[in-house]
Amino acid sequence: MPALDRELVAALRGLDSCTVSNVIETFGVRLRNEGFARADVRCLFEHLPPTVGYAVTARIRSSTPPPVGHAYYDRTDWWNHILSVPEPRIVVAQDVDEQPGLGAFIGGVHANVLRALGCVAYVTNGAVRDLPAVEAIGFQMFAGSVSVSHAFVHLLDFGEPVEVAGLRVSPGDILHGDRHGLVSVPEPIAADIPRVAAEILTHDRRVIEFCRSSEFSLERLRALVKELG
Repeated sequence: MPALDRELVAALRGLDSCTVSNVIETFGVRLRNEGFARADVRCLFEHLPPTVGYAVTARIRSSTPPPVGHAYYDRTDWWNHILSVPEPRIVVAQDVDEQPGLGAFIGGVHANVLRALGCVAYVTNGAVRDLPAVEAIGFQMFAGSVSVSHAFVHLLDFGEPVEVAGLRVSPGDILHGDRHGLVSVPEPIAADIPRVAAEILTHDRRVIEFCRSSEFSLERLRALVKELG
């Protein structure tokens, strides 16, 4: 698993997820309707900056009691697994209940535990809770819903591929997310994204500036778009 060095993490965090998605499309490494989460999982703290990290995966359930133990904190072996993935880390938990989101896996205490373990965000098709407490520590969350209760939430397993809101995630996948949503970043092109993003944003600015100028015309707009490719 290649390292996301600090310089690359900082560069990726300086981009919004729409730009990252646009850049990935230029490489033709996957279909354009793949590699991102649907809108039914939303960003909870839209004012926080973009987040970047390696995926730590798990499956959870909250509608029925766990077969062993009482709750998620009985599975401290999971914390060891988290540390086996390089920093920064983003936890991705698939709620496999027939109706996901009855109980919240992450709240104020658990968010602090994850933050102490080098995690920067949590993603789930299920529920979260304790929003003010989690927001206060700058820990981002992407979730399908909010719940007042843990219910019977517990870990089923971890370290295997999961699917959340149509996004398939394997352990170690690079993820980028912000107020617009969550996108998976193909590792072979990750280091090239900031450079290509700068080129795309330069082209975008030229089009925007021209559209706002007194020299605007359809003929010249077509010519500019053709020039920029």
